[in-house]
Amino acid sequence: MDLDEAREVVRAQHHAVLATMRRDGTPQMSPVAAGVDDAGRIVISTRETAYKTRNLRRDPRAWLCVLPDGFYGRWIQVSGDVEIVSLPDAMEPLVDYYRAVAGEHADWAEYRAAMESEQRCVVRITPTAAGPDRAG
Repeated sequence: MDLDEAREVVRAQHHAVLATMRRDGTPQMSPVAAGVDDAGRIVISTRETAYKTRNLRRDPRAWLCVLPDGFYGRWIQVSGDVEIVSLPDAMEPLVDYYRAVAGEHADWAEYRAAMESEQRCVVRITPTAAGPDRAG
């Protein structure tokens, strides 16, 4: 699958399961909401204290299974290299992320305060592969 086609799927379908690697080499999976930033990276909001964040800091590779809202239907898998952006640098990317997956917030000051109190960061995934390329 072409990476631009994969980005279009993520722009339309935000529900995904993120897989990271634990220290022992086994996968750790988390349900997430994913969007695409202006640079074409897949973006996710998470907490600094989350296992997925720790795993990604140690091994900056990610795998995402992107699903439709109703579960059944078109799905894709994307893999890529990760960059984590922490606060305060993450604040504007967190605002952009929210807009990409949910639209406008009713109170941006409240949202920003919540991002601070929850110790949020942004995970940026630069896609390196996507699929499937054919049906089973």
